[in-house]
Amino acid sequence: MPKEIISTKKAPKAIGPYSQAVKTGNLIFISGQVPLNPSTGKLVSGTIEEETNQVIKNIANICDAADCSLDDIVKLTIFLTNLENFSIVNESMMKHFSEPYPARATVEVSALPLKVNVEIEAIVLKDV
Repeated sequence: MPKEIISTKKAPKAIGPYSQAVKTGNLIFISGQVPLNPSTGKLVSGTIEEETNQVIKNIANICDAADCSLDDIVKLTIFLTNLENFSIVNESMMKHFSEPYPARATVEVSALPLKVNVEIEAIVLKDV
């Protein structure tokens, strides 16, 4: 199956040898997004809620570039540097997602790129 690269200026450009997202068949794999504001190129720093909201906004913009939405996400993987932020991230998720919620895994890691506190990757099922 051929791969199609999904890219938008409304999300941070890749900071390494990877694509923002790759579509193959009716699946879109969105690379891990961090709280970078694509307009300024600067990290959103502040509360974990502000960081999570920016990450979700970046994911939503990539979904939009692929003609889909957050509602089409079937799986999320959330990476946190501190699992004590789990409940705050859950609250942010509930503001952006509705039932039926995507499947999800949340993992605590020792560090993330650019020393951020949260990174989220997504798998999207796009209707053909």
